[in-house]
Amino acid sequence: MSFELDRQAFEGLGRLCAGAAENCIISAPDPAGMERIEARFHGSAFDLHRHDTYAIGVTLQGVQTFRYRGVTRLSLPGQIIVLHPDELHDGGAGTEDGLRYRMLYLEPSLMLDCLGGLSLPFVRDAVVRDDAFCATLLSALGPLQQELDELFVDDFLAQLMHSLSRHAGQPAKPMARTAWRAAALARDYLRENATRPVTSGELEAVTGLDRYALSRHFRTAFSTSPHRFLVMRRLQRARRMIAAGEPLAQIAVEAGFTDQSHLNRHFKKAFGMTPGRWSSLIREGPAAA
Repeated sequence: MSFELDRQAFEGLGRLCAGAAENCIISAPDPAGMERIEARFHGSAFDLHRHDTYAIGVTLQGVQTFRYRGVTRLSLPGQIIVLHPDELHDGGAGTEDGLRYRMLYLEPSLMLDCLGGLSLPFVRDAVVRDDAFCATLLSALGPLQQELDELFVDDFLAQLMHSLSRHAGQPAKPMARTAWRAAALARDYLRENATRPVTSGELEAVTGLDRYALSRHFRTAFSTSPHRFLVMRRLQRARRMIAAGEPLAQIAVEAGFTDQSHLNRHFKKAFGMTPGRWSSLIREGPAAA
C-alpha cells in the first residue's frame, strides 16, 4: 500500500532531493535558533536519542514510525509530529516504500520570547492532524531552499505558538485592545520602505511594540502580517513595472526582491501565475482586442 500526500498540496517540495541517494538529509539556510531539514529514509533511520529543541515536522510520503514516551507512534502524509525537548525518541520508515518528511527544530528560548511569559506548551499527542497548523508549518518548510525573511519569521512563530498552545490545551494569552495607532505606524513605514529590507528592530522602534505583539496587533487590524503586507506592496510595484514593459530581472531588483526567482515565487503565490504570463496577458489584452 502506498502512502503519499496529494502532490498539489506540496508542489515543488521534491526538487531538492531529486536524483539524490535513497537516504539523504538536506539542511536549509536558517536564522539562529531555527533549523529546517528534509529527510528521506528507507528502514530504520535514527536510534533512540534526545535533543534540547522542539522538533515539529510534517510527513510528506510513506509512513513515519517512532518510539516516543514509551509508545510506538505512526505518522501518515499530512500529519504533524510534535516532539518536546529532552524526550527520548527514534525514527524510521514504517513500510518498504520508504519515508520522506520535513522537520523544524526550534530552540525553547526563541519560543519563550514569543509566548510573552506563558510556559512552554506540551502537546501530549505526538501526532496530530490539523490543516491550519499544517499550512502554518509548511509556510516555512515549503520554501526550504530560500532563506527566511526576518519579518516572516516573527509572524510565523506567533502563528506556530498559537497552534502549539491550542493543541497543548493552554489558554491563549488575552490580547488587550487592538493597538491601532502602532499598527498604522507600522503599515505606513512598510509602505514607505517597501523596496528595501525592513528589520523587526526598525518596526519595534517605530511602534513601541515588541515584534510578536506587533504581529498580533497588525494581523487583527489589517487581516494580514507585516511581512505579507510588505510583499504585496512590492508586487504592486512589480505589476506597474510589468505594465510599463520593463525587463523582469530589473523589475525584481527594483521592486525589492532578491532575484527573479524570488519575484516569480511570490508573484505566483499571490496571483496564480508567473510574472511572464501576466506580462504576456497584458500585451495580448486591450491592444489585441
